[in-house]
Amino acid sequence: MNEVTEEPLDIPAHVAAVSTGSCGAVVTFIGQVRDHDPDAAGQVTGLDYSAHPDAGRILAEIADRFRTEFPQVNLAVSHRIGHLDVGDLALVAAAASAHRGVAFEACGRLVEAVKAEVPIWKKQYEVDGSHAWVGLA
Repeated sequence: MNEVTEEPLDIPAHVAAVSTGSCGAVVTFIGQVRDHDPDAAGQVTGLDYSAHPDAGRILAEIADRFRTEFPQVNLAVSHRIGHLDVGDLALVAAAASAHRGVAFEACGRLVEAVKAEVPIWKKQYEVDGSHAWVGLA
């Protein structure tokens, strides 16, 4: 389970995808749309996520890279695109291993890599009707 999708993200499915009988630790990261942003003048009401056509492939390659780096950790990660309201899930990652330390490290580094490397951009809407693009560098 490594995808860029327009469908709502399923936390239990990510946990199930990484969990095995040998895993004593399951770590999750849940990124949800918040009602504020340091760059916003007012309250945020929602986001539109857009992705490059290769975003899914790139996300899967990142997950594979971390599987190679952390062979003792099972990983799953998905990013949602399309319109999301405050509270909707934008990014879900799960990591499972025999021990918590390596699961935390793998999950955290995976999330940072997805945020930095996957070509996904967001259009952020504010309560006054204004909007701004974020991540178009």
